[in-house]
Amino acid sequence: MNKVYLDNAATTPLDKEVLKEMYYVMENQFGNPSSIHAHGREVRTIVEKARKTVSGLLGASPSEIFFTSGGTEADNTAIRCGITDMNISHAITSPIEHHAVVHTLEAMEKSGFIKLSFVNVDDKGNINLDHLEELLKNNERSFVSLMHANNEIGTLTNIHKVGELCEQYNAIFHCDTVQTMGHYRHDTSKLKVHFLVGAAHKLHGPKGAGFLYINHKVKIKPMIFGGAQERNMRGGTENVYGIVGLAKALELAYSEMNAHQEYIQGLKSYMIQRLQDEVPGIRFNGEIDPEKSLYTVLNVSFPEMDMADMLLFNLDISGISASGGSACSSGSNIGSHVLAGIGADPARPSVRFSFSKMNTREEVDYAVEQIKALIG
Repeated sequence: MNKVYLDNAATTPLDKEVLKEMYYVMENQFGNPSSIHAHGREVRTIVEKARKTVSGLLGASPSEIFFTSGGTEADNTAIRCGITDMNISHAITSPIEHHAVVHTLEAMEKSGFIKLSFVNVDDKGNINLDHLEELLKNNERSFVSLMHANNEIGTLTNIHKVGELCEQYNAIFHCDTVQTMGHYRHDTSKLKVHFLVGAAHKLHGPKGAGFLYINHKVKIKPMIFGGAQERNMRGGTENVYGIVGLAKALELAYSEMNAHQEYIQGLKSYMIQRLQDEVPGIRFNGEIDPEKSLYTVLNVSFPEMDMADMLLFNLDISGISASGGSACSSGSNIGSHVLAGIGADPARPSVRFSFSKMNTREEVDYAVEQIKALIG
């Protein structure tokens, strides 16, 4: 076995059915969806069909779905426009959010737009809901940004409870659902949330395509100007092929969700069991209980070793693609802010293995054998 890809939380392989759908449009429909002639109208119909597909799966109205370049743009739009356009001066997040959220909020605080509070998390990455309520109670109307599942350690947050608390204290709730979109069902008719986000490449769709759900009760202005696209909410010609791929990927994810959840959780549980049985001193960062943890992510804490900084490199040499944390910061020399946020032992090297429907039990076996050989 030459190559094993276990970094699906960074990006997933493109599903062949998605590629087929995109290729048909690439080959046959090239008009600008903003053009009023027949070629443009044909492509506009394709974009609106995709919007209807996404909104239908989320229990939303098509008018609540706005296509973006990905999760980072969607998060930035929700945070920057949500805070400024609703005149909110206090925001709440956690110290272990994705940098698309944390860095955006920190930049807004530095610019004097908001006071920023961080809700406490425990050593597994669980949000302290009592502390969240205290922060909501002791501040004027707040903007709350908390992710559904942590992208590095997989710990899930009960976003229904967060949504109820936000409603109780008249707060605006933005939830970064990039890692869970297409892996869990999100019903906006029941979830008390104002903003949700998605990125196609996290669910076997193309890179460069995402969306932002904006609850119809919320009114914000565009972050990107330059045209009347997306009902005047985002300037710029739509990434039609990416949008088509996104809708198809989400449609496939929902149609196969239960089977994939069972299958992928099986791979994760199998790897946990083998590591626990065969690698002395192994630990796990974040929750691993299936009820509390994203089934696609497993963050492994290895015993102290002389070559700790070479572990990922050696796994790569062995043909195993994994991550030391978030791929979005893998080029940085700074350690994981998530692992620091939960108080993980910095002397123990950590590796995130993340799974998809395209992985196999044999690949897990190979990965475990190579791990055993490396840390011997």
